[in-house]
Amino acid sequence: MLNNLFADADSRMTKGVKKLASDLAKVRTGRASLSIFEGVTVDYYGTPTPISQVAGISNPEPSMITIQPWDASILSAIERSILAANLGFTPSNDGSMIRISIPPLTEERRKEYAKQAHQLGEQGKNVIRNVRRDVNDSLKKMEKAKEISQDEMRRGLDEIQKLTDQQIKKIDSLVADKEKEIMSF
Repeated sequence: MLNNLFADADSRMTKGVKKLASDLAKVRTGRASLSIFEGVTVDYYGTPTPISQVAGISNPEPSMITIQPWDASILSAIERSILAANLGFTPSNDGSMIRISIPPLTEERRKEYAKQAHQLGEQGKNVIRNVRRDVNDSLKKMEKAKEISQDEMRRGLDEIQKLTDQQIKKIDSLVADKEKEIMSF
């Protein structure tokens, strides 16, 4: 019974770390990254569709992204979607593809993005702590209902704390790596 509780906690914490990694990938760095466009959708014949499903996105240069739609008629819709997403880029439409030049980040913008990465890291830590709190509450209820002994409860609390510490170290590492990537020129 305790093993199921720990496995569930580990699964939930791992999902929180993966979500954080996904969110951090969307934070802009000095280089052009295709993950910036993950949340952008295009109105494709009345249906909101992710850009990656209606166009090929490539990164031919470190500071350039090109978007080649499979259907040329939606070129302007893609351009409008990028502008509406407020990513801070101005797309350039040449009639067959969209080119987006990624300007270098100023020191001030780098600090803003590093701060954003830290905020995402704190949100990730809160997810981990909430899972720990839920499991700790479950352990205490199980001990109160005499389903487990006090010693088992204490061992369980220690085990969950170890798991929490491991996941928080992973989060700190992800945030530190992202901050290093943002601040490097």
